[in-house]
Amino acid sequence: MSAFSQAVFVCAAGRPAELPPEGPPEIAFAGRSNVGKSSAINALLGRRRLAHTSKTPGRTQTINFYRLRGEARLVDLPGYGFARAPQALRARWGGLVSDYLRSRSTLAAVVLVMDARHPLAALDEQLLEWLGGTRLFALLTKADQLSRTEQRAALERVRRRLSERAGEAQVRLFSSRTGLGVEEVRELLEAWLQAGPPACSRNKRPPVKGK
Repeated sequence: MSAFSQAVFVCAAGRPAELPPEGPPEIAFAGRSNVGKSSAINALLGRRRLAHTSKTPGRTQTINFYRLRGEARLVDLPGYGFARAPQALRARWGGLVSDYLRSRSTLAAVVLVMDARHPLAALDEQLLEWLGGTRLFALLTKADQLSRTEQRAALERVRRRLSERAGEAQVRLFSSRTGLGVEEVRELLEAWLQAGPPACSRNKRPPVKGK
């Protein structure tokens, strides 16, 4: 049975002190606001509303932890890049995510969720640079809204970019509406969870203030 079946919400952390103790390996999902991150998480978990979805960007203001089968965890990070959020709130989100990514020795991988129609925006690029050699999965959501030719072009563009960075990386087209890529992504992420956290460097601050 998939590690992503029977997921259970564990807790929400709004401050570094509220982060749960380290334990099982974790896969963190990051992405700009309104790229379909929560919908992608729900599709992978086989649930409709476990991760909150909204048409209003910036709704996720905490780091949300979900327990998977085998005691692994899925971690939903606050979306970045929502300009309408107050500066003080954006700064708090940035500090929270920064502390998580800096300190978490159990982090097995980061899933960077990007809209397939507009991948590699400026803040995505900054996060890629900051993550260094962290094991990375680029998930190109809303791919069903592109033609086959456009899908191939988006996939190739991101593949070229990921080939320039250190560390293991994968990229896949994804659609929470049609199910495109769901099973394949589950299998790849399960393999990374079983492999455990890689040796990687996280010695800079991520650009997640929502500028």
